[in-house]
Amino acid sequence: MKLSLFQTILLGVFSLGALVGLFVFATYTSTGGSNAIGVVVIWGTLPSKDMEGVLAAAELADTTLKDLTYVQKDAATLSASIATAIATGAAPDLVLASQEELRVLSRFIEPIPLSTLPASDFANAFVRAGGLFAAPGGAGYYGIPFLIDPLVLFSNRSILSSSGIARPPATWEALVGLVPNIAILTPTRQITRGLVALGTYDNVRNARGILSALFLQQGIPISSYASNGNLAANLGDGASSGEAHGSSVVGFYTQFADPSKVSYTWNTSLPDSEQMFLSGDLALYFGYASRARFLKAANPNLDFIVTPLPQSATARTKRAYGLMYAFMIPRGATNGAGGYQAAVLLSGSAVQAAAAHATGLAPVSVSELVNVPTTDPIAAVAYAEALYTEGWLSPAPMEVDRVFSGMIGDVISGRSTLETALGNAARSLSSLLQQ
Repeated sequence: MKLSLFQTILLGVFSLGALVGLFVFATYTSTGGSNAIGVVVIWGTLPSKDMEGVLAAAELADTTLKDLTYVQKDAATLSASIATAIATGAAPDLVLASQEELRVLSRFIEPIPLSTLPASDFANAFVRAGGLFAAPGGAGYYGIPFLIDPLVLFSNRSILSSSGIARPPATWEALVGLVPNIAILTPTRQITRGLVALGTYDNVRNARGILSALFLQQGIPISSYASNGNLAANLGDGASSGEAHGSSVVGFYTQFADPSKVSYTWNTSLPDSEQMFLSGDLALYFGYASRARFLKAANPNLDFIVTPLPQSATARTKRAYGLMYAFMIPRGATNGAGGYQAAVLLSGSAVQAAAAHATGLAPVSVSELVNVPTTDPIAAVAYAEALYTEGWLSPAPMEVDRVFSGMIGDVISGRSTLETALGNAARSLSSLLQQ
């Protein structure tokens, strides 16, 4: 079998016994050796300011990482940028993106084979969500996990305490029960203070992640590989007896925008949910853990607390949704071997704590997650939730938004029943996944 130039480079380097073993994922300790990694250019979707802090900390931990540079890219145009770069011979050495971009990026990524990255070592080193980067058919892994950003619950402590509520809801059932105590409506059913932004789509920040969490918590994978090896949508629209049906998820979500129900607390006329939370007119807000820093800076007077994503009261296992970021080596990388070594070291325990601190995300290293920062309650929540965070392989995020928005809009407008809207969404997603 003829090898590509990229594969030849990797195999040649991997044959050297000195190439960092997989055990360094959890145990690597720098000895300050010579600069064997070389110049490594990273393109990624995380903020450049945060990543500059990560790279500075990485260089302190290991001087071989001194020639790493980072270029922030827009997630919406990342795949197009990489395609152009590969075509012109200017590909970066590493790409840093979440699983939400993986499906689109995978055509430009060379999987790391299991002979280099054994499945057992990978599973032992990283949180379960890291498995999202496994290539189909046992071809290896598309990337090396780096950090994870779980979806959490932000609560306005002033609103809760003034309403006689001691702590944020830990279950969805408890959350629904808070609506009459907190939501303030005019006689004409206009909302002046809401409990939570759920029920609509376009003015709910992170609606894609919230709906994903609700599906996953019901054991509905959203996408899965069919017997023919193709990836297809699975929204629970064809669930058999005894299985969770996706219409229950859509029904639960949309009830909060139904004026005829006691759970009514949100509608399409309200502003963006994050802005409403910042203004103090929304008690609960679902956002990613890393967003806490922005909220504090945007409104220093906002008294909020961060707690884990609610679970079903009857759930036997916890599930949450989050963004799993990983380093991937694109085809045509100039220094793919150095990129691999850099990714291994950046995902190892020597750098993980510093990277988590610099970004506000949580480590992916299982060994590092036991070292919960005792002085940072937000990090403590993110660390704990990272262990049971999940995700799914999706079309481009903008395409998912279009499908989910249409599904929710059809239900709350009465254009479609729950079952019809869910079935239409599943077919649309399957079509996108098979492109």
